[in-house]
Amino acid sequence: MRILYHLPLSPYSRKVRLVLAEKRLPFELRVEKSWQRRPEYLALNPAATVPTLVEDNGLVIPDSAVICEYLDEAYPDTNLMGRTISERVEVRRLATWFDHKFSDEVGRNLLWEKSMKQALGLGAPEAGALRAGYANIKNHLNYIGWLAENRKWLAGANLSVADFAAAAFLSSLDFLGDVDWTLSAPAKDWYARMKSRPSFRAILADRMTGLAPPPHYSDLDF
Repeated sequence: MRILYHLPLSPYSRKVRLVLAEKRLPFELRVEKSWQRRPEYLALNPAATVPTLVEDNGLVIPDSAVICEYLDEAYPDTNLMGRTISERVEVRRLATWFDHKFSDEVGRNLLWEKSMKQALGLGAPEAGALRAGYANIKNHLNYIGWLAENRKWLAGANLSVADFAAAAFLSSLDFLGDVDWTLSAPAKDWYARMKSRPSFRAILADRMTGLAPPPHYSDLDF
């Protein structure tokens, strides 16, 4: 059985979980507290980040972007990276947008401050960071809404890793109650389509000790 080392609220881990489920590839989840820097885990991924995927044959693939590229090459029946060169460029552009720009402007200010920082005992969230995160997410929701209004899926005509990258971040934030879905009806409609997919079921069933998601988190109709 392939193994995915992850953290439950890590958007990068969730992205890979969604892609694996969409491709109907069975896997075992193992929580990895990467900050503990276990020697056994460092031997798999010297960067000490999550996620890391270990295949049945022992192949070790670190980093969510690398994992998603690998999965599309190794298991091409369900294509999630684009069918043409131009589609693949757009999928990669948007996946990178969420992995980096969205992460820097929203994830770092909300997910880090409200979950990881406290888990590491680094104190209460900084008010300034929270304000920046809530301000920045408005622009990103508007952009997602614009993409959803003008395309069938975020990167174009086909469901892709770009959709799962965006949905992974939004699902983590939504678990914390940090997404104001009234800001963009098209973004909300797109996310409703995403979380209605069978591949999303395990994500919506996630529960963590000491954290309770809002009632709409697992409601497919919001």
